[in-house]
Amino acid sequence: MAPHKLCAVIPVFNHGGTVSAVVAQLTAQGLPCVLVDDGSDPACAAVLDQLAAQPGMRPDIRLVRRAVNGGKGAAVQDGLRAASALGYTHALQVDADGQHALQDVTAFSSASRARPDAVICGAPVYGDDVPRSRLYGRWLTRVWVWINTLSFDIPDAMCGFRIYPLAGVLPVIDGAHVGRRMDFDIAILVRLHWRGMPMAWLPTRVVYPEGGISHFKGLQDNLLISRMHARLFFGMLARSPALLWRRLTGSVRP
Repeated sequence: MAPHKLCAVIPVFNHGGTVSAVVAQLTAQGLPCVLVDDGSDPACAAVLDQLAAQPGMRPDIRLVRRAVNGGKGAAVQDGLRAASALGYTHALQVDADGQHALQDVTAFSSASRARPDAVICGAPVYGDDVPRSRLYGRWLTRVWVWINTLSFDIPDAMCGFRIYPLAGVLPVIDGAHVGRRMDFDIAILVRLHWRGMPMAWLPTRVVYPEGGISHFKGLQDNLLISRMHARLFFGMLARSPALLWRRLTGSVRP
């Protein structure tokens, strides 16, 4: 069986008040972390420097620094490349704001070890704290993803809590337009689906902490995501014969 070496990739942009707790929970479970500073302010940058220099934790925490903010997608992509260069085979994408249920890491890791070729995706479970606008936006994206994959295979493409097999994902992020901001989480799953990569879904709680930092810009990011859906739609049209063949035969045409 091929080796399975997992780390966490955490994009960070001015999450100085929450990232330390996220890292502490992950390293307590034995999971190394690749932190990607996406052009944070000096206060957050200092927190990241301190985390990366903590005695006894240094082998578990690596810091990648971007001089200029490029967006969540750009930071995640840099983190995935860095994880591969460090010898990891799989990477768990985790937000730095404390949204994700890190007690689910063990279940996700076990699922990834059982299916190392698959993306292990979070199927979000929301509470009463979820903003209504986010729910409506997710439903619209869900419909577009169904259209752009000609399937119902992806129940949620926006939850950024997932494990990627790096050998299958890096060629996609290096060879296709997968978005550099909030459009990344959606675009990468659709493009991986086009390539026939297996996916598995595990329920996971998503919280919206009071006073939490969100970098989702309503109008700007919704326009960005809309353009991405349009780009994927035309990509789907070009691939529709292969996608329909897959639906009919259950196989992936080369």
